[in-house]
Amino acid sequence: MAQFNLYQEEYHPSPWQYTWIAFKENHIAVVGLFCLLFFVFITLFSPIIAPFDPTYQTTGDLLIPPAWFDNGGISHLLGTDALGRDMLSRVLYGCRMTFGISVLLVLLTMLIGVGIGAVAGMSKGFRSSFVNHTLDSIKAIPTLLIAIIIVAILGTGLVNSMWAIMLALIPQFVHQTREFISNEMQKEYVMASKLDGASNIQLFFRTILPNMGEVLVVQCTLALSISVLDISALGFLNLGAQGSLPELGHMLSEGIEVAYLAPWTIAIPGGAIFLMMISINLVGDGLRSALRNRLLHS
Repeated sequence: MAQFNLYQEEYHPSPWQYTWIAFKENHIAVVGLFCLLFFVFITLFSPIIAPFDPTYQTTGDLLIPPAWFDNGGISHLLGTDALGRDMLSRVLYGCRMTFGISVLLVLLTMLIGVGIGAVAGMSKGFRSSFVNHTLDSIKAIPTLLIAIIIVAILGTGLVNSMWAIMLALIPQFVHQTREFISNEMQKEYVMASKLDGASNIQLFFRTILPNMGEVLVVQCTLALSISVLDISALGFLNLGAQGSLPELGHMLSEGIEVAYLAPWTIAIPGGAIFLMMISINLVGDGLRSALRNRLLHS
């Protein structure tokens, strides 16, 4: 039944409302959004919902299988590892560490990379050419390789791996921002703002930045997935998280030693990384399509 409208006015959603309407039409992206919100919930509340201390070792509970196995128990729903630590608690804290650190790194990298890219995109001459060619050469190198080189210089550890991943991701944001701003500076609406006397700072924040939504969404999604993979890979190679820190990649490295006896020690953290990557990519693709549809109909 059609809704009665007393004033017979057409409903015109705001740009963000239209983006959400277009996003909801992609059901797979909505499923990915719920899965991503689940990881956000775990990141925020894992200390409350975790049943045990993730570093607590119990010598009498070594390699207990998950509850759905015949010899499993409900006291450890996802079983225990080779040191008697509860797998559910370690996976919850591992998701918090891997996903939370990745979000933090992407936010910091976006602020730094967009700032440098804005300066590079609005400059001309030798400085712009130097930045362009330098970024093109760095972008050709895989970020994981750059991170490994930086960790080899700074030393192993979670903090050093965070610095390494952030430094490896900055050129990606700088390159995308510089290329977008260089193209936008030639368009009529930017030229009109320049003729009105707008400075470079006003041009960026008031004219160009509001139109960078799609570029930033795509780049942040890509950077978030790369950050999750790189943190997990460095942890798996024992270059990132050390000791008993509950990080998903480090948990995979520890589970390799007993994979034949206790396959859940690698299947559970590996499944968490897989779901995390799938949800990030689904939400990113859905937002990119919704933003593109909004721009086409605007």
